[in-house]
Amino acid sequence: MKFLQTLKERNSLLYWFGSLMLTAAVICVMFTQLDNTIVLGINAWIKPMKFYVSIWIFCWTMACFLPYLKQPVKERSYSIMVIVAMSIEMVIITWQAANGRLSHFNESSPLYGILFTIMGISITILGVWTGYIGYLFFKLKPLELEESYLWGIRLGILFFVIFSFEGGLMASRLAHTVGAADGGEGYALVNWSKKHGDLRIAHFLGMHALQLLPIAGYFLFKKSLWTILFGIMYATIVTVIFVIALRGLPIIPV
Repeated sequence: MKFLQTLKERNSLLYWFGSLMLTAAVICVMFTQLDNTIVLGINAWIKPMKFYVSIWIFCWTMACFLPYLKQPVKERSYSIMVIVAMSIEMVIITWQAANGRLSHFNESSPLYGILFTIMGISITILGVWTGYIGYLFFKLKPLELEESYLWGIRLGILFFVIFSFEGGLMASRLAHTVGAADGGEGYALVNWSKKHGDLRIAHFLGMHALQLLPIAGYFLFKKSLWTILFGIMYATIVTVIFVIALRGLPIIPV
């Protein structure tokens, strides 16, 4: 497939690591049929599966963007950091899931608390370094890229970083549900709370601006102003969803 071949040529490190994450996600789906262990009301393997899918998409997305900077040394060092940070994250998440335990917010023992802290450090490094990559894109002049597409990349990375750090709020609360304990009735697969506020919704939507805004800038808009306005509107909607969750209200009133 031409797209995959091009992606591999643009950044082989993130291409192959993303492919590994996709493979791991498929294996997790298989384990949901083989292992009935339940964590917070859902099969224990669903959480690592979602994280593997998310990292796969992130890796392939950044593999598309990074070559535009034409700074191969910085591109390679960033790619290696992503691989190391996300490997640490997923080893811990998968190991805890395999043993029927929480990975996030788990301070039930000194070991689990240390593992949760290590995860937090890894994702913080990823967020800060990705922010630096975003800064480089803000400095990049639209010579080879359509300006509307470039603004999609800029704002996509910016919002990804901002809403990724919402995870720090959840970590400080040791919970993602507002108004009840984690593990209540949730929507299929995503498990977002049906009856209470859930901080994961804005976290998810904000971080995936990394894909949505560049796609909009490339395919939908011909002028950078429209991409910028669309980005502002999207960020505003996600912020409103975040505020709704903070008030302990579900995304869809029941």
